[in-house]
Amino acid sequence: MDKAMYAIEVENLTKIYGKGETAVTAIADATLQVKPGELVAILGPSGSGKTTLLTSIGLINEPTHGKVVIDGITVADQGWLPGLDLKRMRREKLGFIFQHHNLISFLTALENVMIALEINDLSPSEARSRAAELLTSLNLGHRLSSYPQALSGGEAQRVAIARALANKPRVILADEPTAALDTENGKNVMTLMKSLAVENQSAVLVVTHDHRMVEGFDRIFHVRDGLIVS
Repeated sequence: MDKAMYAIEVENLTKIYGKGETAVTAIADATLQVKPGELVAILGPSGSGKTTLLTSIGLINEPTHGKVVIDGITVADQGWLPGLDLKRMRREKLGFIFQHHNLISFLTALENVMIALEINDLSPSEARSRAAELLTSLNLGHRLSSYPQALSGGEAQRVAIARALANKPRVILADEPTAALDTENGKNVMTLMKSLAVENQSAVLVVTHDHRMVEGFDRIFHVRDGLIVS
């Protein structure tokens, strides 16, 4: 089967919280496409709806209306499609990176990446080998046995990126991944994500409100008050 032209396709996506007079539209009629190998930003102030858009694409937040297609598979069309295995889709197609690395404190850097692989049925030896290879490629070969509390902010975020990449996802979704980092570490992480998008032919979609971090993006969508305005 041929690879889909777009790794992410969103058409007229709308998310409404509540009903009647208390209804709040968090995102309205959002339409976008992201190709494999692209690094795309969703830029907007806090409360603009960009995280709602990201979590709807990420199969976490069910859209009220609209269509979402991940790697050629329609996952939402006026709500989740009946019979869709959301957990399996998340495991096999998506990698998530968050503002806070969310590493498991009692696991080493290596083990934090291994667990993502073992969930997908890799043997412990295969998972160890793949995790070590990924971390080494991110210049963390000397940190395999380190626990999260012993890592710098930039190092912990790179471990989180390795974990997100572990299963070679078609789509990587990042929610404010540089917000907890200083400018230098933040730019290093964004440079890394750009290179990974190209090397792995993953679509990388990054939500941010930080204008300092948007250098090198292929495209930028600006979101305000739930609308993609440009």
